[in-house]
Parts: sequence; C-alpha cells; structure tokens
Amino acid sequence: MFERAKNSVRTFTWKLPKQKSTLAPDYVWSNSDPVEPSRRTWTGYTFVLYWFSDLVTYSTWANGAAVVALGLSPSDAIWIVFVAAMCNAIPTVMNGAIGADLHIPFPIAVRASYGYWLAYFCVVSRGILALFWFGVQSSGGATAITQMITAIWPSYALLHNSLPASAGITTKGMISYFIYHVVQTPFLFIKTEKLKWMFLTKTILVPPMALAMVIYLAVAARHAPDFWDQKSTVTGSARAWLWLSSMTSITGGFSTLAVNIPDFARFAKKPGSQVWQLPFIPIFKILVSIFGVVGAAASKPLYGKVIWSPLDILAEWQGSHGGRAAAFFCAALWCLAQICVNISANSVSFGNGIDSNIILQTYNITSLFPKYFNIRRGVIFAMLVGGFGMVPWIILSNAKTFLNFMSAYAVFMAPIAGIMLTDYWLIKRRKIDVPALYDPEGIYGKCNWRSLAIMILVIVPMLPALANKVTPESVHIPIELSHLFAINWLYGFVASCVLHYVLNVVFPDRKTLIPEVIHGDTEIVEGVGSIDQSSMDGAEGRAEKGFETKEAQVSTMDRE
Repeated sequence: MFERAKNSVRTFTWKLPKQKSTLAPDYVWSNSDPVEPSRRTWTGYTFVLYWFSDLVTYSTWANGAAVVALGLSPSDAIWIVFVAAMCNAIPTVMNGAIGADLHIPFPIAVRASYGYWLAYFCVVSRGILALFWFGVQSSGGATAITQMITAIWPSYALLHNSLPASAGITTKGMISYFIYHVVQTPFLFIKTEKLKWMFLTKTILVPPMALAMVIYLAVAARHAPDFWDQKSTVTGSARAWLWLSSMTSITGGFSTLAVNIPDFARFAKKPGSQVWQLPFIPIFKILVSIFGVVGAAASKPLYGKVIWSPLDILAEWQGSHGGRAAAFFCAALWCLAQICVNISANSVSFGNGIDSNIILQTYNITSLFPKYFNIRRGVIFAMLVGGFGMVPWIILSNAKTFLNFMSAYAVFMAPIAGIMLTDYWLIKRRKIDVPALYDPEGIYGKCNWRSLAIMILVIVPMLPALANKVTPESVHIPIELSHLFAINWLYGFVASCVLHYVLNVVFPDRKTLIPEVIHGDTEIVEGVGSIDQSSMDGAEGRAEKGFETKEAQVSTMDRE
C-alpha cells in the first residue's frame, strides 16, 4: 500500500473492499450472486445475434480454409465444419440451461458437479484458454493493421526485420501488433452499451465484405480446372485420421463456450431461450467457413498456393491495379470485426446492459482472486498476459499450428462439458441448491472425488500426445496415442459422460440429490411457496454459522 500524496487520505491497496453477498457466508469472499430479474433480458433473438457476432470473424473463416490447406478437399472441409458445429451446439445448449434456469455464472455452476474447491481447476483451465483466445483474435487484428498500413505506404511491407527467427514475429508484425492494441485498449474499458454504433457498423458491413471477397475470388478462378471439385491430396487411412483430427480441432476452438455458456445464459429472460443456439451455431459457422473454403480453393489457381487466411489473400491484392484500395477497406473491416469480438462477442449487448466479452472472460480471474481482482484489473491482466505474455502470434504462423492450438482446447474442455451436462440433466435432474453453491461447507462438498477421478482418467492419457503436438521433435509417442488425440473431443466428452453417470449410480452422492430446486433470488423465493422460503432461511443460517452438518441439511429437506 502506498499513499498518493503526503498526508493524503486517499490510498491505494492491492486488497479490494469486500463485496456484500446475499448468499455466501460472511467469511467467504464472493463477487457473484444470481442475476437479478431486471437484468434478465436475453431472448432467443439475443442468442442468435450473439453467435452472429462471435462467428463472423477471421478465425471462423480460417477454420474451413485451414482444412483445405492441409490437403483435404473443399467438400471434406464443409462436412468437417458441420460435424464440429453440432459437437459445439448440443453441449452448449444443454449446459446453457444451467444459466438460464438458475441465473448463475459458470464459476458457480461448476461447483455442483466438482465441489467448491475442485471447481477452481475448471475455472483456471477455462481462464487460461480464454487468455490464449484473446491473444489469437488480437493477432488476427494486427495482421489486418499490417495490410492497412501497407495499402497506404507499400514500403511498409519491406520494413527491415531486426528480430531473430526464434521470436516468431517480425519487426513489422510487432509494430502492427502494438498499434492494434493501442487502438483496441481504450474500448476494453467502455461499457458495451456505449459502443452501439461500432457494433452496428460491424453487423452491417462485415458480412457483405466477406461475401464480396468470396464472390470476387470465385469469379476470378471460374476458369480454373477442377475449381469446384478439387480432390484431397491425402488418401486412405491418412485421410481418415486427418479428417477426424481436423474435426476435433474446429470443435475444440469453440469448446470453451460449451463450458462457460452459463456466463451468458444467466441473463436469459426465461428458461429455454438458449435452445435457439442449436440451429444457428451450425448455420453461421458453416456459412462463414464456406467463405474460407472457397477462398482457399480459389487461391491455389489464382496465386499458386492455398491461402487459408483472408488477410493473406489481401496481401496478394496489394500489387494489383485498384487492389490497394480494396485491401485497405477489407482489412479495416476485418480489424473492426476482431476488435468487436474481443470487446463484446455480442452485437446487441449494448441494448441489454450486458458486460463485454473480455469482462466475461476476466470474470474467471475475479472469481479466483476476489480479494485482489475486480473487472478492471482483470481486463488489464488479460490484455497483458493473453495479448503479449502468451506470444499468440506463433499460433497463427501456419495452418497446422493453428489447428493444433485449437485441438488442445478440447483436451480439457470436453470432459468438463461432459461432466457438467451429465450431472445437471441425468444425475441431479436439474434440482440444484443454489445457496449451497456459495458455501464451502455446503452439500456439494469441497472436492467431488468422482469428477476428480474422471478428469485424471480422461486427461492424463492425452498429455503425451499434447506435448508431441507442441514439440514433435523432442516428444515421441506411439501411433495409438496419436490416433486417440485425433478424436480427443469425442473421446473426452463421451467418456466423461459415461463414467460420471456410472460412478454416480454405483456411488451416489445422496446429500446432493434434493427433491426440489432451491433458487437463490428473493423474487423467486417469494413467488413459489414454502420450499424456497425455508431454503432462504437455511442460506441465512449458513451465512451466520459458516456451515451446516449433513444431518441438519437432510432434516431441512425432509421438512420441505
């Protein structure tokens, strides 16, 4: 702690003042309660526009294009994206029901299946991946900055590089990356509802721009032989395993939303609103990925190589007549898209008073260290660590690295998504004691050994293969492990669902199998009768005493 000025009463301290919580015991630091009814404004239409904003981006374009760049055919890429989209959509909708029903965020919701303290493993895993993804999106924006500057001053493309090859980025790239963050950073601290026109501009201009790029490429390559029927350059079993590994990579890239979707769904106006995601996640993902597939397929006859990045396609336009102007305006809109997805990931959130996407990402940090992190500090931490400390530009160095990075998401996210889904729908049958989730001594315990055992059984076999993907020259694994890693999303999700169900049937955690849902907000409590009123009395008692014995909890449920 230090004083701002001598004899000044204003001081700075790393420790934040304790926030008052209506559900957590007094001795527990908590910065989250169920969303109050006045903020429950998300409808099915809101969820649709959320995914429109989240998927009309550089990264979604690159999904299908990267598959073509690896040697599979355009038709393979489209089918892969469709299967991956369904693998994302189904658990996202199912786990989204937790937020829509109970109005609690992911760091709280996950305690029902993992226990109070083990849940922090899930929060940390999700938080680290969110930091990486923030950096990856920023790297795409920095590449757009490069194309914009080059279109104005072509000599920028010839800027001397003084950085070593080990840096994974050139001097030009680092300057562009820094400029991008200078542009983006002020927006990270502005409430989303105040950026209405920025998001509206993206919604109106970015999709037509992407479509225009695709139309131009398709028309320019229309006379190329086999343009619409390019064959895969790999065959046999190699093609099959490349197909599966590509599907896993694309699924993994958005698998985080299958886990932390309660962060968004908790704002649902009514239960069931999250179901609208089921058709529209595949629709948006396939449409934008088709743009990338067509662009990658057309780039081969046009430029002599498969180009999986739309921004690299713009680089090819820089030397043509009129191409610099087109490259500048397209790059400017791609840059806008990247800024918007990093800020908001929700083109209509300004109308609903919802915090921005980076705030929801940094919510994981604030839930881990509520004494020292608030939203503003969390944003700064995410920007510095995710934007620079994790060197995200290396991830976008080539198509293979990009897909390997996205596949790593699934190793950790798939079992978490599977356990949450099975626990809420099949084990607890949507009957959760919300106040108990805020209490370390509540009925859900400190560590659910079943979930811990499943995570060990499912994740540990994947670690050698994950290390091989990161450093293939130093880590060698048998082909069986490599094949298992190729389907790590399906393996992790299905195995965790089955194991969690079996373990809870054989070794049921009876104290958590309550007869009715116990909500955490006063409005619902007052409206549904004695069950929730007595549960609120119990919650107040937990706050006063610090804990209740299991016998007392059981007797309380019997009275209800």
